[in-house]
Amino acid sequence: MTIYIKYFLSYLLLLSILAIEGCGTSPQADQVTDKPNIIIIYADDVGYGDISAYGSELIQTPHIDQLAEEGIKFTDAYATSAMCTPSRYSLLTGIYAFRLPGAGILSAEEPMLIESESVTLPGVLRKAGYRTSIVGKWHLGLGDRYGELDWNAEIKPGPLEVGFDESFLMPVTNDRVPTVYVSGHHVYGLNPDDDPILVRYPEEGHHEYQEEQFGKEGANPSTIYEPLVGNLPTGLSHPELLRYPADVQHSGTIVNGVSRIGHMAGGQSALWDDEEMAFEFTERSQRFIRENQKNPFFLFLSMHQNHVARQPHPQFLNTSGVGLRGDTVHELDWVVGQIVKTLDELNIREETLIIFTSDNGPVIYDGYEDGALEDHNGHDPNGVNIRGGKYIAYEGGTRMPTIAAWPNQIEAGQVSEAIISQVDFLATMASLAGADVPDNADLDSQDLSSALLGKSDKGRDNVIQQSSDGLAIRQGPWKYIEPGERSEWGYNRHNLGNTPLNIEPLTSQAYLFNLEEDSQETVNLAEKHPEIVREMDELLNQLREHPDN
Repeated sequence: MTIYIKYFLSYLLLLSILAIEGCGTSPQADQVTDKPNIIIIYADDVGYGDISAYGSELIQTPHIDQLAEEGIKFTDAYATSAMCTPSRYSLLTGIYAFRLPGAGILSAEEPMLIESESVTLPGVLRKAGYRTSIVGKWHLGLGDRYGELDWNAEIKPGPLEVGFDESFLMPVTNDRVPTVYVSGHHVYGLNPDDDPILVRYPEEGHHEYQEEQFGKEGANPSTIYEPLVGNLPTGLSHPELLRYPADVQHSGTIVNGVSRIGHMAGGQSALWDDEEMAFEFTERSQRFIRENQKNPFFLFLSMHQNHVARQPHPQFLNTSGVGLRGDTVHELDWVVGQIVKTLDELNIREETLIIFTSDNGPVIYDGYEDGALEDHNGHDPNGVNIRGGKYIAYEGGTRMPTIAAWPNQIEAGQVSEAIISQVDFLATMASLAGADVPDNADLDSQDLSSALLGKSDKGRDNVIQQSSDGLAIRQGPWKYIEPGERSEWGYNRHNLGNTPLNIEPLTSQAYLFNLEEDSQETVNLAEKHPEIVREMDELLNQLREHPDN
């Protein structure tokens, strides 16, 4: 009897060893790793056709393409807005930004849009045990009162108050002052012996300011030569100091040979170097990954390429054949490669979900005469299937290159036509991480984890697209743009020179397009199908009032 017990115990021991060894093997395709690391690499103004995986021939992006080869590429994925601030708000909060008054393109004097008690993607993941970090562009406001932020003292509320454990920010955009980084609650590298940082923007809105001060009968440019704070040269007072000319809106304080929106003074030791920015953000991200490799982490790597002012590192200059705009996409692709390389070196690639996408559509000229108009060489930032771009309501404003890669969890080489939106990232990432979303959170975000993993071709039933032209909604093949005022200045940005982004401006009428038959949105079917217009308008107004959840 004793010998049988001995053999039985040995057998149990063998089973235990096999079970332990089995726990160390790579997960199978039908299993989901508990609490995967999550990295979102968020591009800026990168269009559907800027990525070679989406058909670009002149701009080659091998590292981004590799993600598509290893994972799933979405053809019908959307940012929530054709402008950067609203898209970022939606991604982090799971709420369409059109619901929030004032969620437009912010200056550095605007208070933070996201309230500290809000449900957020990083906050939900942090409560589930994740270490969370944002590196790069923020553009969601800082502080709690308009125009009262002291850049020389503690800067809060900010990302650390809405769920991030760490933050290293470009606070607004690279064409706006202040041209300093913010690490945590303080300006990074600020020497107390520097002159204090002062920041001021025109009281008028950016575009109103330009229209009022430039090009109109009786306008006197000399009245705006004086900076609003300090005495640093501006693009208007010292154009000879510029790398390339800028319009009046972008002719504020000159830093690194580029004039910016707004005026600043002080903080000499903390000024960033535009050409080193991609390297700074990459190194910060790599450090965060290494420090948290043994625990689940969420990294929001929010890059600035290819937003103006375009100043890539010298190693990327003249590499694309389409000027500075293409060179910055090459720089972005290099960043993606460095992040993947770091995961491979740490042997945590299979534990990490990477999502690559962009905040809004492309624009070639956006205030700086940087040669992008002259040097585009026929490159179409939208590709052959869609048109439009940043600011406006056509598909090119919000339909984004979107790729998800996760070895052994997402089958390689998939292409999905599922309709997904960045507003869904909160609920989807929470689902994948086993995190709880509060029951009382009134979110637009939907759990599309099956679509993201390529397990289902079913995405959301409809998606709302915000732009300076108003709201649009897509459901199935139908795209409806509500009637209303249109953004004349938005089209003026695109209709310059002989470029692929030249486009006929929308009028104030309603528009209806069948995207399956007319992906370029050239034939308005509103008069032909009034019943569909009525149904789509009713649906849009219904969703405008209440989330579809």
